[in-house]
Amino acid sequence: MKSAWELAAELVRIDSSDPGAYEDEIERHILAMVEQARELLPADLAARIATEELEVAPGRRNLMVTVPGRTDESRLVYICHMDTVTLGDGWDEGIGALSALERDGRLYGRGACDMKGGLACALSALFSLLCDIAARGELPRRGFSLICTVDEEDQMRGAEAAIEAGWVGADEWVLDTEPTDGQIQVAHKGRTWFELTMHGVTAHASQPWQGADAIAAMAEAIARIRHAFAKLPAHPELGPATVTFGQITGGYQPYVVPDACTVWIDMRLVPPTDTAAARAIVENGIAKAEAAVPGVRGTYVVTGDRPAIERDPASALVAVLSRVAEDCGTPAPIGFFTGYTDTAVIAGRCANRTCASYGPGSLALAHKPNEFVPKADIERVERVLTSLLERTLW
Repeated sequence: MKSAWELAAELVRIDSSDPGAYEDEIERHILAMVEQARELLPADLAARIATEELEVAPGRRNLMVTVPGRTDESRLVYICHMDTVTLGDGWDEGIGALSALERDGRLYGRGACDMKGGLACALSALFSLLCDIAARGELPRRGFSLICTVDEEDQMRGAEAAIEAGWVGADEWVLDTEPTDGQIQVAHKGRTWFELTMHGVTAHASQPWQGADAIAAMAEAIARIRHAFAKLPAHPELGPATVTFGQITGGYQPYVVPDACTVWIDMRLVPPTDTAAARAIVENGIAKAEAAVPGVRGTYVVTGDRPAIERDPASALVAVLSRVAEDCGTPAPIGFFTGYTDTAVIAGRCANRTCASYGPGSLALAHKPNEFVPKADIERVERVLTSLLERTLW
């Protein structure tokens, strides 16, 4: 079978930028490789290797490959998303977003580190497991599944659909292969999104007192929210809560008092601050804005609500993964994921305390032009993920 490095290059060349361009091509590619690997097995064992597809949205399907175990021990699950962010602009000349360019020990292209490099490592580990089954002539003691999801880069509907379908729940050991800078990352800030609108009254800009300036009111609300966040307590491991006003729209022309303004807010919350506390902050910002700009009225909706995930010091998965990484000569310190992943969805929705992230590359390079993953990272994670299966399944 091909190495993870070769698989990563093949995957990067396939455009699967959200909302789902050609994810089905990646799915077909994976299924073809699984079928090829099945040919190594005796017919009775090959028949036990299950593939299952799950439609999440029109034309967008999750894929799960399952190797059953001989016992009822909790399955080990590797979960990887197939989609990427948009290809974007700003790539250097000669480095195309889908070029899978290999240069100076790096693989360049959209998704190289987030997370087609990690998906390639998980696939390589799966194929090594199938070779082990062929050599041993039996299934492993513990079962294993590789879940490939869609929509992780948007609303994470793939992970939610996998939960609702019973593919994964509270009992599995779940590892995603997001880029983790050589760490095992075990906790996540929450992710709460707001859509906040100020409703004003239009008027001629030469007589602003005849109207109510929605943009001025929004400026007041944003300032109040930012000020409130600066005073929130930090978490001892996850650090401070953050707020970003990622998109704003409002007004018609410079000479017209704007009667509407909407901002979309991204909050990354840490305990003890939760969504209820965030609501109170937004409501206070609205109240102050309404007082500062008479005639304006503010409204909001919560468009996303993901809880923070704190570290479980007793996680059996983290303990064995740490030992495996050390035995492979690449000790992995414990860290914390600043973003939100499929495993965070599973941990939050299912109260699963055995979830973690470990994959090649750096989150600092994700979503940027000239995204790349080092070959040394791919080879390191390939060794660790393969060894983790050997250590935990047999």
